Parts: sequence; C-alpha cells; structure tokens
Amino acid sequence: MRFETMYENLGISKEVYEAGRRVEELLVPRFCEFDKIAEYNQLKVLHAMQKNKVSEGCFQASSGYGYNDLGRDTLEKVYADVFHTESALVRPQITCGTHALALALAANLRPGDELLSPVGKPYDTLEEVIGIRPSNGSLMEYGITYRQVELLEDGYFDYPAIEKAISEKTKLVTIQRSKGYQTRPSYSVEKIGELIAFVKKIKPNVICMVDNCYGEFVEPIEPSDVGADMVVGSLIKNPGGGLAPIGGYVAGRADLIENCAYRLTSPGLGKEVGASLGVMQSFYQGFFLAPTVTASALKGAVFAANLYERLGYAVVPNGKESRHDIIQAVTLGSAEGVIAFCQGVQAAAPVDSYVTPEPWAMPGYDSDVIMAAGAFVQGSSIELSADAPVKEPYAVYFQGGLTWPSAKLGILKSLQYLVNAGVVSTEKLEKL
Repeated sequence: MRFETMYENLGISKEVYEAGRRVEELLVPRFCEFDKIAEYNQLKVLHAMQKNKVSEGCFQASSGYGYNDLGRDTLEKVYADVFHTESALVRPQITCGTHALALALAANLRPGDELLSPVGKPYDTLEEVIGIRPSNGSLMEYGITYRQVELLEDGYFDYPAIEKAISEKTKLVTIQRSKGYQTRPSYSVEKIGELIAFVKKIKPNVICMVDNCYGEFVEPIEPSDVGADMVVGSLIKNPGGGLAPIGGYVAGRADLIENCAYRLTSPGLGKEVGASLGVMQSFYQGFFLAPTVTASALKGAVFAANLYERLGYAVVPNGKESRHDIIQAVTLGSAEGVIAFCQGVQAAAPVDSYVTPEPWAMPGYDSDVIMAAGAFVQGSSIELSADAPVKEPYAVYFQGGLTWPSAKLGILKSLQYLVNAGVVSTEKLEKL
C-alpha cells in the first residue's frame, strides 16, 4: 500500500506527509491509552442499554404530543444510567449546547437568585443568555444576577476569591469543563470534583452545574460521578457519535431535571410530551458509537498538539498533557495563519471540501469568526472541524474526527495550507 501516493492525491506534499509520519510514530502509546478508555466507556454504554432493555420498538417514531414514546423514555433512562444520575432529559427539541445550558439555567433559577461562575468568563454564546451582553430574554432581564471569579494565572481556581463570592443569593454555580475560545486548561473530572466539594462545603444546598460539552467519554468518569447536580451537553458533539442530527441532554438530580422538562415544554406537561419524530435510532446508535468516535477525536487532538508544538507554536493542551476534552487550541499569531488553517481543514472534509470558508459576523459572538465544518450534520463539532474568532491572540480551535484517519488528514491539510500560504516553511518541516 502506497500511503504516500494516496496522500499526494489528496494534496499533501512529501514534506508534510513525512513530518506527520514522524510525529505519529511517537504517539502509539498515547493512542493505546485512548483505546482503553473507549473500551471501558463502550462497556458502560452497552450495560446501560441492556439493563434498560433497548429493543427495536425503541426506534419507532412518534408525532404530535408524543405520549408514551417508548424510545424517548428508554433513552433517557440509558443516559441517566451512563451518567449515574437520577434522571435525564434527552430531546431533539433541544437544538444545541447553548440551548441546553440556557434551559438548565432558566429552569432552576428564579428572580432574585444569583448565578456564579468560579471559572472566569463563560463561553461566548452564554454571554447573551446570562445578560453580560444585553439580549432579549436574558437571565438578567428576569432579575437573576451574575458574578464570576477570575482564574489564577495558571488557569486554575482562586479558592479564596470563590469563598468570598458565594453569598446568600448564590443559587447555582456553573462550571465550564472545556476551554471554549480561551487558552486556559480544560478541567479534569477530578479537578471539577475538588471544586464542587469546596463549593458544597461552603453552601451545601447550592446547585452545581457542569457544562460538559466536548468532554463526554474522554475520561472513564463524568462530572456527575464527582458531585455535579446537573451535567449538560449537545448531541451534535461527543454523545451523538456523529449520527444524531440534532439534540441536547441534561442529566442530574430528579427535581432539577423535572424543572428542565417543564421549562422545555410547559408547566404541567414536562417530560410527558415531546415527539421523537424518527430520530431515535440515530440517537441510540450515535450514543453507542460515541466512546470510539471520541477516541478518534482525541487521537487527532494529540496529533495536532505534537505536530504544531514541534513547529514552535503554543498549543493548549501541550503534546504531553492529559486530555479532558476533544478541543485542541493552536495559537498561530496571525489572521493569515488562522484562515489558512481553517481552509485546510475544510479542504479535508468529506462534505463541501471544495468550499472556502471566510470570516463572518456569526450571531452570538463579539468578533468575526471563521468556521471549517464539512460535516454530515451541520455544525456537528464531533466531526472534523476547526473554528476561531479572528482576533488576538489568533488562536484556532480544532476538534472532532469521526475516524482517526479523517482527523489525521484534516491536520495534515491544515499544515499544507499554512505551507502554501508561506506561514510555515518547508525547512521547518524537515527539522521535525
């Protein structure tokens, strides 16, 4: 088999191919670690599906009110078992991760309550949900206040400042697991557990919610295993396995999930309504595949980190650090570099590979954003994708890859485009 020829057919030069090959050879032990975690999580999902007697009947569509939807109700039990929670809400009516988070917050906060982020600035799209940037229907419009505690210089928690920030009004603490559009660390489940324990010691009845987006199945345990009252995520990220066409989930304490159901549908109706509309098979099969798909994305992230770190770029996490989500940040230092990187990832995609992404004023963000996503499901970030706000420090965020070979091609293609644009020299590649 002439791999080099195949890559050449896909536009990868000999120099880029060889640089990638040398880096990949060093990563075999790390890849084995990811496969072991995937195996453990796969067994966890299988056990939950068998315990709850998933059957062919669970794949049938419901319409209208969706009363007595066996597939929907069974899937929510499967999620609750995998996340080790009392209950779960898993619905196609939850449109994305931001919607799932907004739902969980609005359902469990009331006028006069305060929301606290002990991990600094939230993800950009939550700024309008909270009201940091004014928006119709924000939490602040409903009399819910917000405070945040800035992180220490190393990106971790300022415990004395957090203790001072917790007050009688503090009702809910939100913890973002992934770095988002920042170059801080993504947090391990262990670190999240330590933070939750600290907060609960000060105020035992406070609700601790974890934004679990990009983190599911990266580790053998989830934040709900270390004290989180709610974990929240999107099905077009890790848990959808690339097959879910839409959807989100909230898993946690039964009373909190009931509040979410009433907020999603209507007071008095809650979880009893909500048609599955023919997506159940994709939801089940995607969740079944999610552990191995996540492992492929992790391999891509580590490959990208090691390749770009050896080229002299700042990467978060670095090439040797443990992994707690699927996102890899690479600081390229220029708009030209960010754009070339994303255009290379787009060119490697199975869908819309011929399209050239350009920066644009995307809703919910405070600067132009460029996104590369040649995906089977629009915006699915468990698929091969890269995006970046076009502003200082000009960091790009790479994630996903339904298979390791497709993720590898995406990274090599991003490097090829940087070489073609003159941002990276072939002399640099030869020194790897």
